[in-house]
Amino acid sequence: MMNKLKLVIVILILAILPVGCLVGPKYQKPEEQNAASFQNGPASVDTLASVVNVKWFDLFNDEVLKRLIYKGLENNYDMKIAMARIERTRAELGYTKADLLPAIGYSGTINSNEKTFMPSNAAATLSWELDFWGKVRHENRAVQDELLASEEGRKVILSNLVSDIAVAYFQLRDFDNQLVVTQKTLETRQKAFDIINQRFLAGYVSEVDKVQIEQQVAIAEAAIPAIKRQITNQENTISILLGQAPGPIERGKTNLELQVANTIPVSIPSILLKNRPDVKQAEMYYMASNERIGVAQAMRFPSFNIAALAGFANSDVSALFNSTSYIQNASAAVVGPLFNFGKNKRRVDIYRQIAEESKLSYQKTCIVAVAEVEQALQNVRTYKEEWAARNKQVLAARKNLELSDARYYNGYVSYLEVLEVQRSLFDAELSLSQLTQSQLSSMIQLYRALGGGWN
Repeated sequence: MMNKLKLVIVILILAILPVGCLVGPKYQKPEEQNAASFQNGPASVDTLASVVNVKWFDLFNDEVLKRLIYKGLENNYDMKIAMARIERTRAELGYTKADLLPAIGYSGTINSNEKTFMPSNAAATLSWELDFWGKVRHENRAVQDELLASEEGRKVILSNLVSDIAVAYFQLRDFDNQLVVTQKTLETRQKAFDIINQRFLAGYVSEVDKVQIEQQVAIAEAAIPAIKRQITNQENTISILLGQAPGPIERGKTNLELQVANTIPVSIPSILLKNRPDVKQAEMYYMASNERIGVAQAMRFPSFNIAALAGFANSDVSALFNSTSYIQNASAAVVGPLFNFGKNKRRVDIYRQIAEESKLSYQKTCIVAVAEVEQALQNVRTYKEEWAARNKQVLAARKNLELSDARYYNGYVSYLEVLEVQRSLFDAELSLSQLTQSQLSSMIQLYRALGGGWN
């Protein structure tokens, strides 16, 4: 009885000791290379303001675009894959947690030959590897960090999805507008061709004028199929983002009618890194790899195991459950590496280097995040300036075309001047259309770069 009591005390001590034994490095947050403020940002910013307080559906004044984004969030396959990845990691976490607890099972054997070496038996078993050095706890923490990283990864996909659908929609409406501009240009040139052709047949103008306008009509005609191809390709792109079969995409407001909220708060870079889910995800992966150094270090030390068995054993099956057949046993064992040519040490080195890679990846992600905001701020400002200048050019080109037409039909200039003005107006209108799309997209890209769109 005394020996059993000693064994129980030893087992309890071994079970309690792991709480205080945990090998491996403690996590230290890497240094972040940040400026005090954004170079292209406003002079003064509200450090308490956060882009996460600006909901993505408050950015747009187009209900059609909002419906498309909602549909994408529900059906997009990247989102579904991200959710499946989260559930898988959550299951892995439950799996690793189970290793902290003893495994309880059962066994049974029936032999008809009473002289066999293994008698008939039925027993309940318990086995438990004590987490003395923290191997299981480190792995458990690593999986917890990976679960958080998966959740941040879902936010990254969500933020990118909102941005991608909006930008793709702006591009689609740009192609729609380019098609309208080209069709109007074709209509104008066709009317001009009809007039000039009549004047040519009447002998008022040379064939040169007729051929020149005919060429311009053909140029506009050729541009329309090309734009239609771009529209179909863009509709297919949006369909994929929405998780649906390719088909026509519903239209709402034109780009000129669309507005994006321009009250997006720009905080300091340190606040940015707290908002960006990709930065958090990179840090979580670094924390997980840091924990696995502890797993590798714990594998260099001996492991302690306890086992227990209680049940019945008898060579005579008919007497298996008699009181005289009852058996019980408890045991403790230690197993550890002795000499394997530095393999265990190299394992620790491998995980240290994996952690170093994750650390560098995290630091790079921080720099990229700040650079993206810097570029987005510059894009917003310069696209606005460029659009204003291009709009002036379009207005001037339209007036110039009116004057050139009047000068030509009054015989003051050749049609070559009119053609040059037409080409200039056509190019300017297409550029203005593209700039309108770029200006809208730049606001969305700024919102995403600041860490918005996932909430």
